[in-house]
Amino acid sequence: MNPYAKFIDGQEPQSVIAETAGRLHAIARTIGPAGWERRPEEGKWNAREIVAHLADTEIVFAMRLRQTLAEPHHVIQPFDQDAWAAHYDAYDMGTALEVFARIRDWNLQLLAAAPAESMSKPVTHPERGTMTFGTIVDKMAGHDLNHIAQLEALA
Repeated sequence: MNPYAKFIDGQEPQSVIAETAGRLHAIARTIGPAGWERRPEEGKWNAREIVAHLADTEIVFAMRLRQTLAEPHHVIQPFDQDAWAAHYDAYDMGTALEVFARIRDWNLQLLAAAPAESMSKPVTHPERGTMTFGTIVDKMAGHDLNHIAQLEALA
């Protein structure tokens, strides 16, 4: 259900996601503009593309969280991250960081206001089966940690 669970390693998912925007900004400063385009290896995303992916994914998480809360047993719409990545040359690092940070803040406000019982609300992913609202939150945290590790390796 959550392919990113291994990255959480006992951490509190909501704490992880609350810290991600700050961590991304710090890593981007460490890498610096000259390093944003450096690839870890051929065919892998560079730092700017990873952050653009995180911004795109945060938009997706925003929809999934809201639809799960608003609809009875919502069915999530999957997306092809590689097809979306085909357009990442259009995005600069500063905008990608800002989009991620603003939407993440919006999502954190939603999570803070959601009743505790929301965490067990069911939702279905066509490729991963039935999960819960809480699983989406866990996936956000694990996804963040996966990409933070990639960015830290580039730094």
